[in-house]
Amino acid sequence: MWRIVLVPVLLPALTLSAVPAAAQAAVAPKKVLIDYRKQGGFAGLDDHVIVYANGCVRLSHRTGPVVDKCLTGKEQRRLHTYLKGLKLGRSEPTPQGADFLKYTLVYEKHRVSRYTLPPSWEPVVQQLDKFMVKYWAPD
Repeated sequence: MWRIVLVPVLLPALTLSAVPAAAQAAVAPKKVLIDYRKQGGFAGLDDHVIVYANGCVRLSHRTGPVVDKCLTGKEQRRLHTYLKGLKLGRSEPTPQGADFLKYTLVYEKHRVSRYTLPPSWEPVVQQLDKFMVKYWAPD
């Protein structure tokens, strides 16, 4: 008889104590592998690619929706190979004039902005631009 009385009382209490842990897991921040932004030019570009450690990406343009996709294993391996050779260096000062593209990479807690691409940046930026072209398609 006591089971009939206690189970309905204890079951909601046990369920409520488990909910916060599940909710925290659902909203836990994803670890960012690399964050890339390309801005400027006459067209007013503002492309943003975030690659997470789990192999998924978040893509956005100046206009349009934010798109979340996951990379193929081959794309992930290629990007990791390029990142091994990446040397961020220092940010460049803003050049005189107009119509410049600004490239910003955030990698391993370092943020660097450049207006010319160093050789070690080229394969990384090209790969991230490919992800934008391939995966950013508003539904």
